[in-house]
Amino acid sequence: MRIRGHVLRRVLLFLAGALLATSASAQQSPQATGAPETGKPPEPAAAPRGEAALEPKAIEVLKASSARLAAAQTMSFTAIASYESPSRPGPPLIYTTRSDVTLRRPDKFRVITPGDGPASEFYYNGKTMTAFMPAENLVAVAEAPPTIDGALEAAYHYAATYFPFADVMVADPYGDIAKSLELAFYIGRSRAVGGTTTDMVAYVAHGVFIQVWIGAEDKLPRRARAMFRNDPLQLRHQVDFSNWQLGRAVPAGAFASARAASAKRIPFEHPDPGPPPASAEGARPRTQ
Repeated sequence: MRIRGHVLRRVLLFLAGALLATSASAQQSPQATGAPETGKPPEPAAAPRGEAALEPKAIEVLKASSARLAAAQTMSFTAIASYESPSRPGPPLIYTTRSDVTLRRPDKFRVITPGDGPASEFYYNGKTMTAFMPAENLVAVAEAPPTIDGALEAAYHYAATYFPFADVMVADPYGDIAKSLELAFYIGRSRAVGGTTTDMVAYVAHGVFIQVWIGAEDKLPRRARAMFRNDPLQLRHQVDFSNWQLGRAVPAGAFASARAASAKRIPFEHPDPGPPPASAEGARPRTQ
């Protein structure tokens, strides 16, 4: 899935130009990937050409991670999302948010974002989605489709609400990018990300160049870094994943908030004056 736009405004704003999205766009500053298993400095990875554009090893890693995520009936994780935005002097600034995510397939999730920026909470219970700003005591509620995938799409259409980690939440992460996959190649292994050994893969889908770090043993994403191919500024977006918990029981009341239910209602609508894109396709960066 893919983000578009003026990162701070389009990615973070939730409602009516005031509600910042529960998570900022995928991304942070560049960081060394660490030495590969051989102990030698990593050599520049050359992108394959022609028939070898989809390298089997890269596809194997992506599919294995997708299968692990799709099989989890419940899931929770922490996502630190960072993104670059142009500054007045020119060089980009980096903005960051933290989100704590819990979901239960096929029709429930919540995203709690304490900062940076205004705190926000998002709840989806299979029937409605609720965006809540606790400090302002404002809430927006809208009807929602009966699946997590559908709710993610609807949230983008209704209010430009985008989660940069949505790729790990959908029912079939690999299937979601497979038709648009133009390039995929295996880079090597790193021991410098996520506190574990990871497989590094780069791929291009939906016009976005992505590099991902995926646990070599547990197949769970630890980092995803994206750059839009046609972005003249070449701004970078990154998500770091931690605190993974799969298959654990989730309390029945986890996907609602009594405080949100009593907050002042505001419209659940798009923050920009113009209409949203016809489809969320092409509007969210793939993180997995």
